[in-house]
Amino acid sequence: MKPVYWIVTALAALAAALFAASNREHVSVAFWPLPNVLDAPLYLVVLLAMVAGFLIGEFVAWLTAGKARRLARERMRRIAALERELAVTQKTLTPAPQPHPQRPASTNLVRAEERR
Repeated sequence: MKPVYWIVTALAALAAALFAASNREHVSVAFWPLPNVLDAPLYLVVLLAMVAGFLIGEFVAWLTAGKARRLARERMRRIAALERELAVTQKTLTPAPQPHPQRPASTNLVRAEERR
């Protein structure tokens, strides 16, 4: 799995480098309510927009997974409590007598036929 990860990472880095080398022209970026204008290379504007989108998406995913994380924590606490209770119960019980080994099924069939 690691070689696949490194191959995909190398391809993504190569694509980003080719994109940056091909789009070096400067562009003016203005955000409407703000009076400032930013002059930056096109590749930088696009890559920063992609990083910002990724981070915003990850933040939203983290927020929506909060309920699942809370439920998992509660279940882990409940499992731990039940395991502790089971351990205490097992220590307090006396060992149960061992059951007698059962006869083979074929013996039971023969005796059932003898009873008829």
